[in-house]
Amino acid sequence: MTPVLIAGVGNVLLGDDGVGPYLINLLNARYSFGPDVEIEDFGTPALDFIDNIVGREALIVIDSVDNGAAPGTVTLYRKEDIVRNAPSVRMDPHSPALVESLLTADLFGGSPTDVVLVGITGTSYKAGCELSTGVERAVDDAIAAVLNELDRFGVEYEQRRVPTEAAIWWSKAVPAAAPLS
Repeated sequence: MTPVLIAGVGNVLLGDDGVGPYLINLLNARYSFGPDVEIEDFGTPALDFIDNIVGREALIVIDSVDNGAAPGTVTLYRKEDIVRNAPSVRMDPHSPALVESLLTADLFGGSPTDVVLVGITGTSYKAGCELSTGVERAVDDAIAAVLNELDRFGVEYEQRRVPTEAAIWWSKAVPAAAPLS
């Protein structure tokens, strides 16, 4: 099993909730990753997420969050932050699944030691495929946060000289890749 998983979660049909899959597609278009990294759009996972995290060394989850910060704020949550706020009631199809999956994975072979949620504060979760302006502006900051975590894990990635077309079929606006330095 690949040691590091980058997982985008969210519903692309509910506005800012689709930022996880959106960023996964941009990462795949702009970067190539070494053999130690698996990058996947998980949509709205439930407890089946456990099967994808058991045995991993590190997990980066990209998702929208409702944390009261300004729209587009990028906040990193570590494993201890995530499991400390275990929900008692399921309120949506994927946020509690992360907490429950981490806690359950510990019982069945161990969840990743290093877990980070790259949370992008959303503002609009209405039916529709477009990201809000604040979330769209945060895309590059969120990508930088993911890459910083990969640097911290010591895994390989490389910016593509010529980015490929991002497979973001549900959105009209796909920001251009940052120029190579």
